[in-house]
Amino acid sequence: MQTMEQPAPSVLKLLAHDLRWTLLQQLTQSDYRVAELVAQVKQPLNLVSYHLRQLRQAGLVHERRSTADERSFYYSLDLQRLHTLYLQASSSLHPSLGEEIPPAQRTQWHFDGSPPRLLFLCTSNSARSQMAEALVGHLSQGQVQALSAGSHPAQAVNPLAIRTLARWGVQMSQSVPKSLEMFVGQPFDRVITLCDRVRERCPTWLDSSPIHWSLPDPTKAEGSEAERQQVFDQLASQLDVRIRLLLTLLERERQETVPGQKTAS
Repeated sequence: MQTMEQPAPSVLKLLAHDLRWTLLQQLTQSDYRVAELVAQVKQPLNLVSYHLRQLRQAGLVHERRSTADERSFYYSLDLQRLHTLYLQASSSLHPSLGEEIPPAQRTQWHFDGSPPRLLFLCTSNSARSQMAEALVGHLSQGQVQALSAGSHPAQAVNPLAIRTLARWGVQMSQSVPKSLEMFVGQPFDRVITLCDRVRERCPTWLDSSPIHWSLPDPTKAEGSEAERQQVFDQLASQLDVRIRLLLTLLERERQETVPGQKTAS
């Protein structure tokens, strides 16, 4: 049977460029500003900006204005969209190549040895970082130790944050804001900043790999209660995807150090 020739999918052409591939590799680890990416890939600003624009136009990379410096933007990788487009491209070659569970839909992980330790930081520790801490405990079924703190802790956790995760079956009613000073000097596998301002002032944890997720503060949302609830729902969904992907990376790292460990599904 004669097959109809088709051009290579555009996403494969996009990924085949060495600099774009390097930029994507950097963005799998953290959100970055363009100046930081320029320093990491050691290429001119105009060239890096051009290729970031190509990735943005394909919907693989998003930009968000920094809340710490409105003159700069943070770039983040939409790994879920990349996974979808990559599988679609594979399926166009052969249907069996597109059969895979998306990383953002994994439900089980396995960690041998001591539990990985994560610290989530934002300004008030009343919403973003608290929700991230609770989601890690829920998704990892207690296999990962997650903590959270803020540079200027609020008096209490935001009620909408508690209500939002309660809908997901995750309880936060006993959570209280904490100061990041409580954790300085403690070892962590990852320290994740969720607030642009905190990232600028965050102390360095020597034993950890820093990550930045540039996420808007839902407590600043205006409008009706339903509109503010929608902002919290969107944040929970973003955190859920990012955390599932982070757990997959941590599991892979543990596999490389603990012989014989197998990936859960």
